Amino acid sequence: MTIPNYQKFMLPFMEILGDQREHNLQEIYEKLSDYFNLSPEDKQERLPSGRQLKFQNRIGWARTYLKKAGLLKHSGRGKFIITPRGLEVLKEKPKEINVKYLERFEEFLEFRNPNNPVLNGLETTPESEKNQTPEEILENSYQDLKSDLMGELLETVKNCSANFFEKLVIDLLVSMGYGGSRIDAGQAIGKSGDEGIDGIIKEDKLGLDVVYVQAKRWQNPVGRPVVQAFAGSLEGQRARKGILITTSRFTEEALEYVKKIEKKIVLIDGKKLAELMIDFNVGVSPKAEYVVKVIDTDYFEEG
Repeated sequence: MTIPNYQKFMLPFMEILGDQREHNLQEIYEKLSDYFNLSPEDKQERLPSGRQLKFQNRIGWARTYLKKAGLLKHSGRGKFIITPRGLEVLKEKPKEINVKYLERFEEFLEFRNPNNPVLNGLETTPESEKNQTPEEILENSYQDLKSDLMGELLETVKNCSANFFEKLVIDLLVSMGYGGSRIDAGQAIGKSGDEGIDGIIKEDKLGLDVVYVQAKRWQNPVGRPVVQAFAGSLEGQRARKGILITTSRFTEEALEYVKKIEKKIVLIDGKKLAELMIDFNVGVSPKAEYVVKVIDTDYFEEG
């Protein structure tokens, strides 16, 4: 099933706390995943950044909102318990606890005041975003910006000169840890014609192994014959590993072919090329940076 939005977790979360015992988030994760019959695949789904499980993020924000409304409170390191107000809410037997319901509590309204635009914006964003946590909104917005940048970056690469394309490939591989120094990489990789470059590059700074590299600044898709020829050329270059880069894309036949052969060949299409350039800061520069912090519970441990 689809992972419920963070508001759907609120009522069953409170019902679990109704036993008036201490609970921690790990217990709640397990109980709520069982309550909603989340599949193993659901429980492995992550936020766009890949840094946190989506269902845990949503349950965590449900807890935050319930706490800000005074329905639960911390009772120890990483533990929490229902409050008298929370018990009163359960006695009402509400059909649902959501943001609208929590707005009856002054503390929650203060938490969501107009000076807190990220949280306050949840009720004014499009319907698809109303049920997202603040982190999901932030991460999805980041992914949209990254996608736009990737498209612009790839178009720029396709229009650059052959000499500059060679420099770009060298800069990227060195930034990723290949080739030793830039001078080493520059000597190992050179033009090969046909709107492409090829050569041998060190896999590590010591040169314990080598990788054969070929990059094609093409508009048309790269098919199996090109990839097969690349695999054959590894023998002549005394290389067991290869990286084939293109500014276009690979056909399904080409992608299936590299899965069946013994040699290790990595295919990098235009989309992946742009993504790697962004990740390793090649051809891009930071405009703004936002750091999301969480409380360090170890710092507050006494005794």
